[in-house]
Amino acid sequence: MVRCPRLFVLFGLAFAAFAMPSASQAQVAVGVSIHIGPPALPVYPQPICPGPGYVWTPGYWAYGPAGYYWVPGTWVLAPAVGLLWTPGYWGWAGGVYVWHVGYWGPHVGFYGGINYGFGYTGVGFVGGAWHGSVYSYNTAVTNVNTTVIHNTYNATVISKNTAINRVSYNGGTGGTTAQPTAAEQAAAREQRTPPTALQSQHEQAARNNRTLLASENHGQPSIAATPKPGVFNGSGVVAAHAASANANRPQANVNSANHNTAPGDRPSYANTTKTVPSPVTAKTSSPHPSQPQRGSNHRPSNAPHPNEAHPNNPHQNNNHPAPHPSEGHPGKLGR
Repeated sequence: MVRCPRLFVLFGLAFAAFAMPSASQAQVAVGVSIHIGPPALPVYPQPICPGPGYVWTPGYWAYGPAGYYWVPGTWVLAPAVGLLWTPGYWGWAGGVYVWHVGYWGPHVGFYGGINYGFGYTGVGFVGGAWHGSVYSYNTAVTNVNTTVIHNTYNATVISKNTAINRVSYNGGTGGTTAQPTAAEQAAAREQRTPPTALQSQHEQAARNNRTLLASENHGQPSIAATPKPGVFNGSGVVAAHAASANANRPQANVNSANHNTAPGDRPSYANTTKTVPSPVTAKTSSPHPSQPQRGSNHRPSNAPHPNEAHPNNPHQNNNHPAPHPSEGHPGKLGR
């Protein structure tokens, strides 16, 4: 593993921010900038959702004194009703790779066109949506036990591109070429909430775990995803696997009465076809402040990555929302 000889604090790299498009500038936050791009995204299954109200936050490569280390994907309670997670991403600017910190907001913004999987196709998010004060899960791309969580819908994500692409950065040599859409630029101007305390603790725990260093795991971390922040061992913790055409799907949900085996791995950048026979239509719309429905389905991009496919039979029930879990949550919050 080649390591960057220098580590820059983002405050000392103002010139890099000025070199980026205006929409990207709005997303630059405290982070680091280095000369060597991160490794490819690992291939891993998604742990089953631990309970109602949890939102999936994908894993990513962070950078520390010892080089790149993997921060496992995990399920996190949204800090307030109506908020969705925009993942962080590495972007090339001013001759360095700059880390853009992820954040919570009413709409999903630009995250570099990185296909993190499980609903994060590179543009927007199709893994879940807020229906009023209840967060609903798209069982086509997320691992949810529908005998426990009833606020679900099924909006199939279909891709005609079967190539595999696990690129983990935007710009530079070999990076994605995505640019912010008008909707993503609008989302960048909305009020944003930083990562929760549990998310920060989760990243710190990953930083202190040498097995998560890219130099140690060679891109296949033994802790690729966890059921909750900071839970790095025990039931639900999953490891990365060698990339293949049938890898990176949600972990098998043996308790779900509606569980079906997916015909393939996680769909790549996708066009979304609504397949919800329920009277309640699953809304999968572009993220824009003017839209009343939160939770989104943006226009797809065209770079694939094998990370989601877990179609359950449709089970829409917005009339019986499960109670919001209180563990690690600041309380019942409204907007």
